[in-house]
Amino acid sequence: MLLNRLLAGAAAGAAGTTALNAATYADMALRGRGASDTPEQTVEAMSGRAGVEIPGNSETRPNRVSGLGALMGLAAGVGIGAAYGCVIAAVGRPPRWAAAGLVGVGAMVAANGPMAAFGVSDPRTWDAASWLSDAIPHAAYGIVTALTFDALDRR
Repeated sequence: MLLNRLLAGAAAGAAGTTALNAATYADMALRGRGASDTPEQTVEAMSGRAGVEIPGNSETRPNRVSGLGALMGLAAGVGIGAAYGCVIAAVGRPPRWAAAGLVGVGAMVAANGPMAAFGVSDPRTWDAASWLSDAIPHAAYGIVTALTFDALDRR
């Protein structure tokens, strides 16, 4: 039962990550804003702190850093979904609206916590537009993850 819910949560987190990415890309297209480079900056900061060099020349290394930043986001999304499945197995199912909110907030913390911890970004200094640019995709993540988990878990 726990394994089934962990796997359902991971799959739901992958679906939620797709929704988050779609909301982010739609925002970029609508407002004409560029992609954030904070995932890459976080990879660089983590690499430096760990004393692990990311290999490559001036052409390949930035591509590796970009890929690692994207992979961190995917891992966080799938991981939060898997954790949600484990929590449901342990404590039961909350109302959907609460689940969507908690999962969305969990994803925001998982994404922004490392950036804040490594000094890449400070959410306390964000303006309203920055908060909305972050909150709306994470809300989409929470909603899609919670609904997908319910659909998978009820089978």
